[in-house]
Amino acid sequence: MIIDRLLEEVEPRLRLRRIVDVRIGLGYTAVRLDDGSCGLAGTVTAGMNTCCTYLESAGELIGADAHAVAAHVVAPDPVAATVGMATLNAAFNRDGAPGPDPLHVLPIDGVTVGMVGWFEPFIPEIKRRAAAFYVFERRKLAPDVLPDWAAERLLPTCDVVILTALVFINKTIDHLLELAHGAEIALIGPTTPMASALGEYGVQHLFGSIVTDPEKVLAIVSQAGGTRRFTGAIKKIYQRL
Repeated sequence: MIIDRLLEEVEPRLRLRRIVDVRIGLGYTAVRLDDGSCGLAGTVTAGMNTCCTYLESAGELIGADAHAVAAHVVAPDPVAATVGMATLNAAFNRDGAPGPDPLHVLPIDGVTVGMVGWFEPFIPEIKRRAAAFYVFERRKLAPDVLPDWAAERLLPTCDVVILTALVFINKTIDHLLELAHGAEIALIGPTTPMASALGEYGVQHLFGSIVTDPEKVLAIVSQAGGTRRFTGAIKKIYQRL
């Protein structure tokens, strides 16, 4: 799996690192390491069957080996996988060039665009510029949103594919990249790992973020805040693979 390749790439960066803080919010999860770096991942709880404990390792993460916690990203438990993803991003997302608007970079004019995940701010402009546009999402957020299984038939017809990085947490990244083979592919959002190895799998664009004010981000996450509340506490970054 691709996520195993990322764990291999990140291992030297997490060697000897320890977890000093974990916040699992309703919208995002944040993990801070003992070197001051902080990573974000969108919190996923869908598919859980639980009463009151959402994470079996709760109370045991502070002081834990960072690479061992990052390895939770392969777990079937979505909350554990979210914590693992945030830990990966604490290592991967430390520096980078300022991030341009993805729609100023991606060649969406007059082509077929597929979007996996709901990126509401981008949708009106993509609809205006693209020849055809499909949004695949497990939640029915709008009348024209397609169920995720519709990607099986339609994603291979797309010229440009925009993916939420939550596909790492729900373990669909490998299959979606197979379906999108040959398209211009971008991963977008704070959950995106700035991992060069993704270029080996056909990803050309990474639009992620760096946490520049960990204390503020940890507080926002703890208080159920999301992307719009991170202004001034994160920096959007971009990498062309």
